[in-house]
Amino acid sequence: MWDQLVGQDDAIGEIRAAARSAHDPSEAHGAMTHSWLITGPPGSGRSNLAYAFAAALLSDGDDPDDVTERQVLARTHPDLAVLSTERVIISIDEVRTLVNSSQYSPSVSHYRVMVIEDADRMTERTSNLLLKALEEPPPRTVWILCAPSDADLLPTIRSRVRTVRLRVPAVDDVADLLVARDGVDRDLALAAAREAQSHIGMAHRLATNPGARERRAETLRLALGLHSVPAAVGAAARLVELAKADAEALTEERDAEERAAMLRTLGVESGGTVPPALRSQIKALEEDQKRRATRSLRDGIDRILLDLLSLYRDMLLRQLGSGVEAMNVSVGRELADAAEGGDPAATLAVMDAVATARRRIDANVPPALALEAMLIAAVRRSAQ
Repeated sequence: MWDQLVGQDDAIGEIRAAARSAHDPSEAHGAMTHSWLITGPPGSGRSNLAYAFAAALLSDGDDPDDVTERQVLARTHPDLAVLSTERVIISIDEVRTLVNSSQYSPSVSHYRVMVIEDADRMTERTSNLLLKALEEPPPRTVWILCAPSDADLLPTIRSRVRTVRLRVPAVDDVADLLVARDGVDRDLALAAAREAQSHIGMAHRLATNPGARERRAETLRLALGLHSVPAAVGAAARLVELAKADAEALTEERDAEERAAMLRTLGVESGGTVPPALRSQIKALEEDQKRRATRSLRDGIDRILLDLLSLYRDMLLRQLGSGVEAMNVSVGRELADAAEGGDPAATLAVMDAVATARRRIDANVPPALALEAMLIAAVRRSAQ
C-alpha cells in the first residue's frame, strides 16, 4: 500500500514511525497518538495514506500482512470503520453512527481504526459531535481524518489531532506511477500528469480514458475561441454539458453494478420484477445514486474551472516571458496566439473571474449562471 503514495517520503516516514511505536512504544516514544489529520491537495493521496496507516495499525508492524491489507482495501476488516460520503455534506447521523461504533473494543487487532474521508464536508454542528469523541476516546481507538487543509476544520478539532501534511507530487513521479502501475506509455503519462496538475486520480483517468482527454481538450478550445458575449453564453452551456457527460461517465457503470449487486443480494433475477416489499431498498439506493450524481457534477464543473485556471496560468507566464514550461502543451499554438493578443493585467482579471465562479458555485449559485458570468467577464477583459 505504501507503493501507491507518490512523492510523500516525509509523511510516510512519520506515519510508519508512529505505526512502529504503536506496536512497540519503546521504539519511538511519543510518536503515536489517538487522533490524526492528513491534509493535502486533491489527488495527493490523503485517503491512500490513511488506509496504509490503518493497515499498519491493524497488523503487527508498519508493514501490513497480505490478509489485513486486502481486508482494508475492501473495507471489510472487522476493526476498521470508514465514513466516505458521496454527498456534498456529511450528515450528522452518519457521524453519530461512527462515533457510537468507536466505543467498541477491537475484535481481532490491538486497535480499532476510524477513518473519515473528506472531513471538511462536516457542518459545524456535526463537527462538534465528532469533537466529543476526540476529547475522550477509548484507549485503543485511533481516529484518522482526511481534509484538503487543517483550516477546513474547526480550531477545536485541529487542537486535538496530530497533522500530517502531504505535498503536490512532482509530475515525473506521477508519470512513473502511471507507467509502472497502469502500463501507460511514458509520453502519454507525462502529458496526463502535467495536465492533471499532479492529481494522481485525474492523471490516471486522462491517461486511460480517451473520452476524458477529448472533453478536456474541448474545454480549452472553447475558452480560447471566445470573441463575443453570445459566444460566451453558448460556451457556458456547452461546459455544463461537458461536465454532465464527464459525471455520467464516472457514475453510470458504477450505478449499474450497484443495482445488479443489490438485486442479487435480494434474490431478484436480472430483468425480473422487484417485489413490492423490496422496492423501498431499491428506491433508497437510487436516492443515494442521485446524490452522488449531484456531487459528481459539481466536482466535474470544478475540474473544468481548474483546467481553465491552468490555461490562463500558462497564458500569463508566456505574456511575462517567464520561460516556465506550460501545462497545456497540446494547445500550444492557440495558447501562443491568445497570449500575444492580450496583456498580463487582463489575464489576471480573467483568473480572478474563474476563482469567483468557483466560490459562487460553492455557495450554490446555479453552475450555468456562474459560468456565463465568468466567460462574459473574460470576453470583456480581452476586448479592453
